[in-house]
This record gives sequence, C-alpha cells and structure tokens, in this order.
Amino acid sequence: MNLTSLKSLLADNGCQKVYIKRLSPNDNSKNQVYLGGSFDILNILPLKDIVNEPAGDWKKERFKATISFSWIAADGNISKAPGAKLILYPKYPEVRFSGFLEGCEKAPSNLMTQRLADRVLFLSVSNTGTVLGYIAAPDSVIALEFLKIQTFDEYGVFKVIELPHVEDNKKRLLHELYHIHSLDWIDSKRLGSKGEILPCNSTNCGGYTLEAELNITPNGYAEPDYLGWELKQFDVLNFSHTESAVITLMTPEPTDGFYKTAGTIAFIKKYGYSDLNGKIDRLNFGGIHRAGFRHFRTHLQLELIGFDKESGKIRNTDGKIVLYDSDNNEAASWNFSSLILHWNRKHNQACYVPSQCNVTSGRKYRYSDKVLLGMGTDFQFFLVQMSLGNIYYDPGIKLENASTNPKVKKRSQFRIKSKNLHTLYRINEIANLSDYA
Repeated sequence: MNLTSLKSLLADNGCQKVYIKRLSPNDNSKNQVYLGGSFDILNILPLKDIVNEPAGDWKKERFKATISFSWIAADGNISKAPGAKLILYPKYPEVRFSGFLEGCEKAPSNLMTQRLADRVLFLSVSNTGTVLGYIAAPDSVIALEFLKIQTFDEYGVFKVIELPHVEDNKKRLLHELYHIHSLDWIDSKRLGSKGEILPCNSTNCGGYTLEAELNITPNGYAEPDYLGWELKQFDVLNFSHTESAVITLMTPEPTDGFYKTAGTIAFIKKYGYSDLNGKIDRLNFGGIHRAGFRHFRTHLQLELIGFDKESGKIRNTDGKIVLYDSDNNEAASWNFSSLILHWNRKHNQACYVPSQCNVTSGRKYRYSDKVLLGMGTDFQFFLVQMSLGNIYYDPGIKLENASTNPKVKKRSQFRIKSKNLHTLYRINEIANLSDYA
C-alpha cells in the first residue's frame, strides 16, 4: 500500500478527506488511541449511538459512543471491527478510540497491540457513514511518503488531506445560493417525498422553498442538509439588519420526565394552558423558558444539570436539560448524550441564509446576497449559551379537541437570536455571494 493507492481506495468508497495521526507508544489497544483534548472529533466521525457510563470502582465517568468502523488491509481488503467505539471523558475533556481490534477478522493486531512510536494512522469517512482506518509501520512506504509532505490542513491532532476528486463543497454551496439570490422573488413551495413540487402556504415555508431550490427533500434526519452543510433560513425585514432574527437550532423531543413517561397529551393537560386567542377546547404549551427562571404561565423552570457554567464543561455524563415544576418534579428533560449525538454531527458546518417574505400576491420569498457561515462547533458551546440565557427553550406544542378527540402537535424548539450565532462556532464568516457567481 502506498499513499496514492490508499487515496484511490478511499475515493472509491466515497470519502472526501483523510485524517492522519502519528501515534505515540501509548496509542495502542491497551491504552486506547488518543484522538484529542475536546469533542471536535465528533464533528467528523459519525456516531451510531452514545450512552453515559457513571464512574465505578475502577473507571472514570465517561460517554461511550459506538461507530461503524472497518480496517483496510495492505492488500486493500476491508474488514469490519464491530467492537470499535469512542470513549469521551468530559471532565478533561478527552476522546479516545477503543475496541478497534475486537471481532475483526483481519485486525492489524501486530501494530496496534505494541508500544511503537511513529506508526501512522489514517482515518476517513465513507459515503455510507463507515469510518475506514489504515495503520502503517514507521518504516513503511506509505509512512515515509507521508513524512515527505510539507504542508497540511490541520484538524485537532490530525493532519488533513483533501482527496483530489472532491469538489470544494463550500464554493459549490455558495454558488448555488448566489443563483437562488439572483432569482429574486420565488413562489413559495416545498418538495414532496418523491421530489415533486408542492405548494406551501404556512409561515415556515421560507426554509422549504430554499430546500426545494436546492432539490433537498424535507426529512428529520440528524445529518447536514446539503454538501455537508447544515442550512438554516431565517426571516428578516431588511437584509441590512439581520442581528435580531430568531433562529431555531434544533427540535429534539424530550428523552425523559413526565412528558416521556406519561405522554404528550397528559403533559399538556398538566402543564399547558387555554389558548390565548380563545380557541375553544384547545390547550397550548409555549413561551420562552430560560435557564434559572420559572416561566410565569407554565410554572416550569429550566435548569442545566451536570454542566459547570464557570468552566464551560460537562461535569457529569448523566447530565441533562430539565424542566422542573414547582414541586421539583421533572416535567421534561433532554439527556446530554442524545443532544451531543445530534448537535456535533449536524452543526459542524452551518450556513444561515436571511430571507424576506411577500404575501401581497401569493406567498413569495427572496434570499439575501450575504450569508453567515459557522464552522467548528462543540456541544459545550451550546450549553454555555444556554446557561447565559442566549439559547432558550421555546416550544410550540398544542392540543386540539382536548376534551373529545385529542389531536396533538409536537414542537420542542431550542432557539437563539442571530446576533449570538457566532458564539457557537470557532470560525465565523459573512460570505458575499457575488464572489461566487
């Protein structure tokens, strides 16, 4: 195996980038492989699931995340490693790679069980979400080729190589958005499940119309929308003033509490209130809930459990966002493990697109010639902003025909003002679309 053949094999599997790390003696199957001093690696390695493990007699408190991982052998054959997992230690923080030899038919045990400096680990992600790995001895052809390369992009502890056939997805995205901007007013629409164009007449059609222009079918998957980028449209009155818009960051359902155990209908009947516009037999549950404050209408208080505001770090793996009632009962909660799984993967690269709406002759939208780009995130950034009140819970849950034939609409929303978006990313950029015409 040489570098050219490895890159070709990875490209054939739909990979876009190669992440490379020179291993220390401690990077082995016994001590685990160190992947970084933050949770950044979760942005590039797709997780299948994540669970918290409390501290025991001999182990530290940690998250454990399974991944789909396979080793590439020197002959190019691929062998699954079903025991592969990431271990996340939040109190450091630190991420390590473990279980990568378990159950693997052709595991590179000779290189990954010993304490040998300067082995070279190559990781890449296929278009099916499988992480492919190749390990090279220090004196191998491919390791020596790697050492001769003078310049790299870097991502945490990794050197990064872009595979040559991959287009610059950022430029392609911005070029497409320039084209949409140049169309000026666009009839409101959405794509159906089979890709057909359908009318769209609700207030949230700005995002659907943008997605339809990009041929994105609406879905609830926790994956980026377009070319590896998460797209977020938001309404403004003036393209020159975009700082005060409200943006919905994510809409996860609670994972525990009365909402989960008793169901949404019982939750609304217990904590909801009569419709404020007088609609008969309808109960609502809404309003802005900020950390540390009890909401005057729902009487629920939002709290962050297991998060240290001063250090900005998760301190407990069983941490969660909780709504407590006045008797300190857990009305609803979202555990950190489920939110980490959603946030890092979907929001690592995000593009925020201002739009305007016109309803004088049928609903129409147009999109700004400037967009906001955010790159490199961490779920702990999200929690910091929630602890400060900049991110808040703002549900739109309703129960119609409450006393006869109840019909529920679920909508749990975590939202932020556009002026605070920059706090969620390491790199922020305002892109002029005319530069990508």
